[in-house]
Amino acid sequence: MAKAKIIDVNRKENYINRELSWLDFNFRILGEAKDTKNLLFERMKFLSITASNLDEFFMIRVASLKDMVNAEFDKPDISGLTPSEQLERINIKTHELVEAQYNTYNRALRPQMKAEKLKIVRAHEKLTDEQKAFVDKYFKENVYPVLTPMAVDSSRPFPLIRNKSLNIGALLEGEDDLKKKADEQRKKTKDELPGEELDKEKKEKRKDKEKKEKDLEFATVQVPSGLPRFIQIPSTVEGETTVILLEEIIERHIDMLFLNHKVICAHPYRVMRNADLTIDEEDAADLLKEIQKQLKKRQWGEAIRLEVEEDMDKRLLKVLKKELDIKEGDVYKINGPIDLTFLMKIYGIEGFEHLKDKKYIPQPHPSINPEESIFDAIRRGDILLHHPYQSFDPVVEFVRQAAKDKNVLAIKQTLYRVSGNSPIIASLAEAAENGKQVSVLVELKARFDEENNINWAKMLEKAGCHVIYGLKGLKTHSKITLVVRKEEDGINRYVHLGTGNYNDATAKLYTDMGILTCNKKIGEDATAVFNMLSGYSEPEVWNKLSLAPLWLRDRFEFLIKRETANAKAGKKAFIKAKMNSLCDKKIISLLYEASQAGVKIDLIVRGICCLRAGVPGLSENITVRSIVGTFLEHSRIFYFCNGGKEEVYMGSADWMPRNLDKRVEILFPVEKAELKKEVIDILDIQISDNMKAHIMGKDGIYKKVDRRGKKPVGAQMYFCKEAMDRAKIKDNKIKKTRVFEPMTAGDIK
Repeated sequence: MAKAKIIDVNRKENYINRELSWLDFNFRILGEAKDTKNLLFERMKFLSITASNLDEFFMIRVASLKDMVNAEFDKPDISGLTPSEQLERINIKTHELVEAQYNTYNRALRPQMKAEKLKIVRAHEKLTDEQKAFVDKYFKENVYPVLTPMAVDSSRPFPLIRNKSLNIGALLEGEDDLKKKADEQRKKTKDELPGEELDKEKKEKRKDKEKKEKDLEFATVQVPSGLPRFIQIPSTVEGETTVILLEEIIERHIDMLFLNHKVICAHPYRVMRNADLTIDEEDAADLLKEIQKQLKKRQWGEAIRLEVEEDMDKRLLKVLKKELDIKEGDVYKINGPIDLTFLMKIYGIEGFEHLKDKKYIPQPHPSINPEESIFDAIRRGDILLHHPYQSFDPVVEFVRQAAKDKNVLAIKQTLYRVSGNSPIIASLAEAAENGKQVSVLVELKARFDEENNINWAKMLEKAGCHVIYGLKGLKTHSKITLVVRKEEDGINRYVHLGTGNYNDATAKLYTDMGILTCNKKIGEDATAVFNMLSGYSEPEVWNKLSLAPLWLRDRFEFLIKRETANAKAGKKAFIKAKMNSLCDKKIISLLYEASQAGVKIDLIVRGICCLRAGVPGLSENITVRSIVGTFLEHSRIFYFCNGGKEEVYMGSADWMPRNLDKRVEILFPVEKAELKKEVIDILDIQISDNMKAHIMGKDGIYKKVDRRGKKPVGAQMYFCKEAMDRAKIKDNKIKKTRVFEPMTAGDIK
């Protein structure tokens, strides 16, 4: 067979648009909602996730593109599309996605819910007298006092509709008897008028219709976000759970909100606004105050998307489009409840446990004895952590024990996203109160966590911590903690490095990895990192760590080029890497060149991937898979053959321009032989996944792995089962071998 002709790696056709790739990822999540192999409530949860993801996509990515178009910026992306061309394609694909979401809800999930005795009723459906009485009482006692109906007329301008808020719009007609009589007088039949007068009558009717539209008043009321989105009401069938959505209750009682007016129509709607903060850090004397100021503007950014009920009155829609300055293509006519994220709340209803996956409990780490000091455990050797399969408790304990330990002199940590009631924050504050030197970099620019992080930063400052509010022009995305401890042999440094945030809540939902170590060279590097973050000192050389934005890109490029050179020299060469996103053109072009040289490349990319895999002459040696499962794949792992002297790294950075050029990121090696072997095994198991993995074809389309005739392998299920087995091993030794076994959700008990 003739070898494929080598293709120029720089052609725009060789790259996939970032935003369209992200939409493909959301379609993959939607696929899990459609998959009947998944339990019903898990499917509902996946559908809710697609809705939440789409909201953020519009508020940030679509908003950014619209800003570019408004600024007349027309530079094409790596796939050759200008911002306006991207918006056109996004518009088409997003409408397809929304239609698919509601087809899934209406045709698959809702009938299945009903079959499982979970019924979602609508206000216009026939309610029993008991249900009507319950709903009416609930509205009067719980909803009515909270509502603020707002009319629009010459003295009351169109109100500011908050970002993402659910609202009910209405058209009203005043009860004017004279107007009524005038209307009745106009009701003449065509037969009563001769030919010439008929044309005149048509014109009068048209004028009358236009006047009638002008006479209608617009009014709106926000559905209170502080009340439950759905309410359980009495059921007509024994053992059935019946719920009604809050907006349906309000719509049923809309007349009570506008007395002395006739409500012509009332329909729910929702506005999405530009929420991408524009922060001028050069002119900001106080970054914290500047971000606080910008946060207030997020609610009132430019309207970029309008969701309305499918059968909304055309006159009402016309008012909304005009007042919100929304184009027709940005209107989404919804066949069902607006904002499907309510399904995540439905998931919490009790009594349907048989329709949910059994809850997995993160397991204790076999190398850590909770009865001993965490520092004693680390001194025995590096500890590899794999969340959420293994508990996040060792990381929490690392900081908690450091705060209380009289021998600890200093704690230094970077925080990007933390939970609402973070035990790590509490420990840092306690450490400062105990007289230890505590330095914390709180990244105020962590998107949608800005307000939360501002509150934590202020609290830490009050406790006596030295707080750094990020770095000018950069986001600090690295995950590192340094504990300096006075011991018998002198001052020792203990370090935690991770791929995920110091968030004990998301650590149960995201797959991440980390290392606890007291390696002296890593300790020296960790000290240098914090000296860089708090001051201006840069080390001349790094022992083990590679940092963005100054050194990490060069490191990755060197590692890829080395594999290419080895392949050309006839040596064994391969790359196995796992990340969230891949869209850096330079990195992709180097991967193409490596593939052309014969380097075997296996990539696990959860979301955005701008690389085209399996294209003859370009990327025939590259495979790309995306795993969409119960947990969100979040760890970053990089494995290079290096001519047989294998190197394994983990870190906080994806292969994206923002990670390599605009953020503070850390890449760290896994050097201990047994831990390196474990990380390699983890990668190989994920590459072998044929239950939740999607493979990219050379056309850029993802398809589920064909596992006919193969033993089922579900990586996430495998790691859950393995973590439980390891926790039971009395001698706390890591398993030497791993055996693939077919698993289903039922295997986790």
